Amino acid sequence: MARIGARRAGVAAMGAVLVAAAMTACSGAGGGGASGGNSINVLMVNNPQMVDLQKLTADNFTKQTGITVNFTVLPENDVRDKISQDFSSQAGQYDVATISNYEIPFYAKNGWLAPLDDHIAKDTAFDQNDILEPMRVSLTADDGKVYGEPFYGESSFLMYRKDVFQAKGLTMPPNPTWQQVADLAAQVDGAQAGMKGICLRGQPGWGEVMAPLDTVVNTFGGTWFTKDWQAQLTSPEFKQATQFYVDLVKAHGESGAPQAGFSECLNNLEQGKVAMWYDATSAAGSLEAKDSPVAGKLGYVPAPVMKTKSSGWLYTWAWGVQKASKNQDNAWKFISWASSKDYENLVGKQLGWSRVPAGKRASTYENPDYVKTAGAFAEQTKNAISTADPKNPGVQPRPTLGIQFVDIPEFTDLGTKVSQQISSAIAGSTTVDAALTASQALAEQVATKYQGK
Repeated sequence: MARIGARRAGVAAMGAVLVAAAMTACSGAGGGGASGGNSINVLMVNNPQMVDLQKLTADNFTKQTGITVNFTVLPENDVRDKISQDFSSQAGQYDVATISNYEIPFYAKNGWLAPLDDHIAKDTAFDQNDILEPMRVSLTADDGKVYGEPFYGESSFLMYRKDVFQAKGLTMPPNPTWQQVADLAAQVDGAQAGMKGICLRGQPGWGEVMAPLDTVVNTFGGTWFTKDWQAQLTSPEFKQATQFYVDLVKAHGESGAPQAGFSECLNNLEQGKVAMWYDATSAAGSLEAKDSPVAGKLGYVPAPVMKTKSSGWLYTWAWGVQKASKNQDNAWKFISWASSKDYENLVGKQLGWSRVPAGKRASTYENPDYVKTAGAFAEQTKNAISTADPKNPGVQPRPTLGIQFVDIPEFTDLGTKVSQQISSAIAGSTTVDAALTASQALAEQVATKYQGK
């Protein structure tokens, strides 16, 4: 979830509210003519990897297949609204859209997506088995059918300054616990002028502070809901995890923590303002870029744990086909090309290997050209994604898939409201107990919709 906060904030929920919101969404860059015949309409988020795809399509995919692709490219919040409006109404304007593993399960349950299984079975060159298993699981609905193919994916891990640790005579454990990380944060706090021990997101947003915090809750033994939809935000485990997170960031975290999200923490680590950062694996590409002041100075270890064996999150921007699309064969041909090994090689050779949309295929991490460029973090990224378990991220059964989110439409609003409480606790304007008591009431209201179903 590169830019998870910005990318995840504002995920569309279902129903009239969303439809109304979508009606106000911006028109897309790139436009899009009518699909049909030998053309398809694709609606996608304007992340850099998608912009690269748009640039490469005409000279490669269209030249090979004769299929014209009409792209509509929008910022995250706008694209989510527009996708929700078009897919929920089954208007069929767009054949393909970028949808994350958060939306895929309930979009599929609502009958908005076409299953891809038949296409996958016929297209052996696509090599579905090469897709990393957690990605396959997260894009498979309760009916056992596949409704999305990843374009790129990510997990989370801990990044730290090897040179700072060496200067202080400290050693990062290969699989640290959160308590070990807290102890290390205290020791490297102030190691250099203006340097704090660790950066942890504190900015409100279900995709901002809640993303890393949810992984901490999971590994401390907490959960949002039991399998029969009993809210658990005031449970001892949820409280302990939240208190730990808030205490750590207040004691040894970055300046301005209540307003710090992915981008702020990325800048803090790049500028030497923090010695550690727990966040998205996709951040490493920027940190190890040639012009990065910390390139070559960083070490990467798995997401810290307590009661679970792993705790990294899982996120992917994936392709989904609208069920009402009348161009599903051509839609699959586009998906098969865009998520293929050949496309990754094309990007590597034409645009540079650091721009490959990685994190979805096992073979990417066996590609010597990619590994040569991304060697500092490639294996750690693959391991983080491979060990993420969206079905069982904690110590107890869950009612939905999801590690850093609860996979229901209401989580967009619920997670954001709870995140505001947590951010206030980090700011010191409320206590963790008060924040979670208020949050529990919100979660109980949502839970009543699902209890007994």
